[in-house]
Amino acid sequence: MSNIYLGYHFIVEPKELGSEILVAELGELAFESFIDSDLGIIAYIQKDLWNENILDDLFILQSLEFTISYKIEEIDQVNWNEEWEKNFEPIDVDGKCHVRAPFHPKTDAEFDIVIEPKMSFGTGHHETTHMMIQHLLEMDVAGLKTLDMGCGTAILAILAEMKGAQPIDAIDIDNWCYLNSIENAERNNCTQITVYEGDAALLKDKKYDLIIANINRNILLNDMQSYVDCLNPNGTLLLSGFYTEDIPFIDSSCTEKGLTYVKKFERNNWVSLKYVN
Repeated sequence: MSNIYLGYHFIVEPKELGSEILVAELGELAFESFIDSDLGIIAYIQKDLWNENILDDLFILQSLEFTISYKIEEIDQVNWNEEWEKNFEPIDVDGKCHVRAPFHPKTDAEFDIVIEPKMSFGTGHHETTHMMIQHLLEMDVAGLKTLDMGCGTAILAILAEMKGAQPIDAIDIDNWCYLNSIENAERNNCTQITVYEGDAALLKDKKYDLIIANINRNILLNDMQSYVDCLNPNGTLLLSGFYTEDIPFIDSSCTEKGLTYVKKFERNNWVSLKYVN
């Protein structure tokens, strides 16, 4: 098999939700690595596994909810570590939490998290992950049984363990996220995190003191009852993955199920909300 790759440079609008869906669909094909870009994603596939009709059956390309365009380039002998290094910058959250790749130097931040982003989302660059980190930095989570739902790279679960939460379940429906989360938990010497591949159906008969759910509006609304059902009395629910204009829908769903609003973070029109049971 040759080492020649094709790189698809996708421009996606709206970017974040569209990119998540696009990566999920491309991951079912022969595409094997993805890199976030300013306007969307770059997806790579070995030329030997490519055919000119490979994108014909992608649902998202037919959806009226998204505008997606792309161009293709041929690349010889891709060095993925170099690609990640060029595209992945370390993140500093409030001077307390530093998120970096293995090739970045360690800092003196109180919480130093090392992740290998690979094909997963949740690297800390996105506004929603940043705000969820802010919530966790403010909280005393020691001893809290915790759920990281839609864990991506497991960065939030890792931070929760660093702050004393235990035990922790991390769940994602995407296989790459599942595998990457296991690797990242091990990389950060975490011993309290158990990673599962699946969706809210795994929550049956579970109970948590803290639930972290950074997904998107539709999934949050669909699964909200499941979250509430497994939230212990006085438990905390942290939500993100939606826009300012989505707040009324999220808030209505939470309050009608008995949750009490506590706090909001906003960042570039993205929102993160905190509720207690």
